[in-house]
Amino acid sequence: MGTGEVSDQILQWLLEPSDPSIQYWALKHLLNKEEKDPVVIAARNAVMESECVKHILRSLKPEGYWESSASIYLPKYTATTHNLLILSEFGITLTDALKKAIEHVFLYQRDSGHFLMDIPKTDKGRASTVKDGCCYDGNILWYLIHFGYLDDARTQKLIQFQIDYHSDDVGGWKCRAFPINPSKVFPENCFMGAVKMLKALSSIPPKKRPREIERIIQQEVEIILENQNFKYLKTPDGKRKEKAGWKRFGFPLFYQSDILEVLDVLTNLGIKDDRMQESIDIVESAKGEDGKWVLKNSFNGKMLCDIDTKGEPSKWITLRASRVLKRYFGE
Repeated sequence: MGTGEVSDQILQWLLEPSDPSIQYWALKHLLNKEEKDPVVIAARNAVMESECVKHILRSLKPEGYWESSASIYLPKYTATTHNLLILSEFGITLTDALKKAIEHVFLYQRDSGHFLMDIPKTDKGRASTVKDGCCYDGNILWYLIHFGYLDDARTQKLIQFQIDYHSDDVGGWKCRAFPINPSKVFPENCFMGAVKMLKALSSIPPKKRPREIERIIQQEVEIILENQNFKYLKTPDGKRKEKAGWKRFGFPLFYQSDILEVLDVLTNLGIKDDRMQESIDIVESAKGEDGKWVLKNSFNGKMLCDIDTKGEPSKWITLRASRVLKRYFGE
């Protein structure tokens, strides 16, 4: 049984000023520093000067988009929504340029509140309720909340769409891409996409969560626990099968997920359940003798800047694993 304790050596590694985003989150989540603490403010300010952040911001077009004005999703990993997601993961502060980028994103919102990848050109397009995936809306909602747009009427419209679109009977949100073969999965709706939406909804401060959101969060948490976090696949004889790729931790994840992200969402909600134990054991067993975790899944070479090195000890994975274990074991 682990303790969730982070060694001084690892803590100092994560607090190195050369990686201000890691330093910022470690101060907040491992040392419990408040946002108004001078060291936290200094770290967050330093995030703006980190090389990856500066490179991404330099690539932002004056009109408020990355790569193409025709899509916020394509090309994958370098388009507008991907970069806003990365920057929010970094803990970046909202700037005037980013405000313009977010306004560009809102051009893709339909009347009902959800987002598609192209700008609606007709009344029929604006009235669309076709949903390409809750992972897409979930990631957008997550960075809108991070950047302070929770109370914006357009964000509230997105949230209301998720409430209305949610499958209250079986849980989750319908997606045209899931499942490819219903006989090979237990959930009826997209399990991975629901993790993204749960991540976003759980980032809403409790005092601002409508009753419907609390109900959805509780239902989705139970579905994750029923599927033991990563065992939502079904064998031909009806037995549970693990999603093996979810044991290879990565950052960032975009539309993908893994055990570590699922546990991060659950522990952030204060969930401690025996059905999480196998996943916790996997996280603990992945720690190297040096106390660090390795990056095993990466989009390096596809993004505007590389983040950590695949196959090497990763500050991002170590931060997230340490945060999960700290919460789970109550340290």
